[in-house]
Amino acid sequence: MTTGIGIIGAGMVGQMCHLANFVTNPACRVVAIADLRPELAAAAATKFGVPRIYRSHREMLGDSEVTGVVVVTRRSATGPIVLDALNSGRHVLSEKPMAYTTAQATILVDAARQRNLVYSVGYMKRHDAGVAQAMLLLERLRRDGSLGRIVRARGWCLGGATGGVPDSFVMTAEQRPDGLELWRDGPDWMPAAMRPGYDTFLNVFSHIINLARYVLGASPTLVESNVAASNAATLTLNFGGIACALELSNAGTGAWREGLEIAFERGALTIELPAPFVAEEARVIFDDGGQISHLSRGHSWSFQRQAEAFVSDIVGNLQPLASGEDSVTDIALAEATWKRHAGD
Repeated sequence: MTTGIGIIGAGMVGQMCHLANFVTNPACRVVAIADLRPELAAAAATKFGVPRIYRSHREMLGDSEVTGVVVVTRRSATGPIVLDALNSGRHVLSEKPMAYTTAQATILVDAARQRNLVYSVGYMKRHDAGVAQAMLLLERLRRDGSLGRIVRARGWCLGGATGGVPDSFVMTAEQRPDGLELWRDGPDWMPAAMRPGYDTFLNVFSHIINLARYVLGASPTLVESNVAASNAATLTLNFGGIACALELSNAGTGAWREGLEIAFERGALTIELPAPFVAEEARVIFDDGGQISHLSRGHSWSFQRQAEAFVSDIVGNLQPLASGEDSVTDIALAEATWKRHAGD
């Protein structure tokens, strides 16, 4: 039986990054769109050939053909919608951040675990084919020791233009209405003035933190951090004796620069990531201590590979590459970082 997918949230990201990739996947069928903006939902349904539209996610969850949902809505509404979907027995892929606090995130993970559901979080960079190549090479280098041990790592996310193709989505002039249940946008101890910066941290910088965890180890400790008021931060994470320094800033203009470098005693492996909405694979650069080479690149897109993985995980009842359970750690690291900032 073909897996029925429902898309909750028909905005730019919902269309360009999710709808476009699920409707072209022969292993599933997008059966419904839910959005509080009826004109936008209708326009998106027409553009992508989706048969049904709903005025709310709760209406959609009454559709028996919907097996799994993709949640792409405002960040403070993501948690309550995901919880409703999990409680209805639907598998879920949600955009990140999954929540604003570890307590909120744990509620979602528990709901998925109790019902044996696939719960995936949209860290699509784990699905990048270039990253997959880098992981295979890194595994070999660690196994054979040809470049010695890993001595340090560094990552960077210097946010700029996100890319994307304007004609890949449609929009209307409708105002986004109220009426959604919202979860609080930060821990109880966090002052209101800090919350916009915390939101940016979770929305933009959690990607490179999540990728560093995927590459170096799931559970690092936070060694030091410095958060600037201008949407910038530096962190040092300890991955079992490997220090990873992260440089983070979000200017919103200029070129998007993001990547991760793993330094060995006698060489290095570098992953250079494309801008979030650019349909390209990561560039992988390998320095073996004497010669620098670029691994060959294909033409896939991490969002497409993420969509394919979500359907495969549902069919096989598999643990996602970026599971909700794993992603709680990203929220915990963000909370710890900003807790230190609050105490400065």
